[in-house]
Amino acid sequence: MFIFNDMPVQVESSVLSPLMDVCVSTLGHMRDDGFAKGLQPNRRPIRFVGTAVTVRIPHLDSTAVHYAVDHLRQGDVLVVDTSGDHDRSCFGGLVAFTAKARGSVGAVIDGSINDFDEALDYDFPIFSRGYSPLTTRILGIEGGINVPVTIGGSIVDPGDVVFADSDGVAFVKPADVPHIASELKKKEAAEVPARAAISEGGSLAEFSGAASYF
Repeated sequence: MFIFNDMPVQVESSVLSPLMDVCVSTLGHMRDDGFAKGLQPNRRPIRFVGTAVTVRIPHLDSTAVHYAVDHLRQGDVLVVDTSGDHDRSCFGGLVAFTAKARGSVGAVIDGSINDFDEALDYDFPIFSRGYSPLTTRILGIEGGINVPVTIGGSIVDPGDVVFADSDGVAFVKPADVPHIASELKKKEAAEVPARAAISEGGSLAEFSGAASYF
């Protein structure tokens, strides 16, 4: 059975833009949940923030991926759950080309991808489990679009914010973005005077609090 739910409401660019100036790893200092563990970028440096359009496929059949890519909009991020199959690629060069042509800012694939060089030529950013010449097929078995998915151990709902840079990917609820962006900016700003102090002989352990344990 195929499911194609309504496209999610896109998160306003004014809400997303503050995340473009902070690091995903800074969020990793503040919480443990919501990260896509085990995924790697197809290039570095890499950075994108957008609205999740989710897809779930049953291992071999990538019919739903091709259908979903045609419906991507400016600012969307394609997020694909391969039902635990990390060996087959469901995302190749023509899919990357289509996503870029539709205005997608990136893709997050909890599985393998292929056509490495072609995607680089398109300057299309992708996170994945790696690369494989073994691919999925268009079989018309089943799939879900804009359904909850699991990516790298995190549950992602359609419409969630995908926050990605060279360190990795995090998923954030749209309502949480303003607070999170503000806290990340504060934390990163606090490191500026710390660097100046450290360059003059100051202590990293004093700044971080590690010194209090010794």
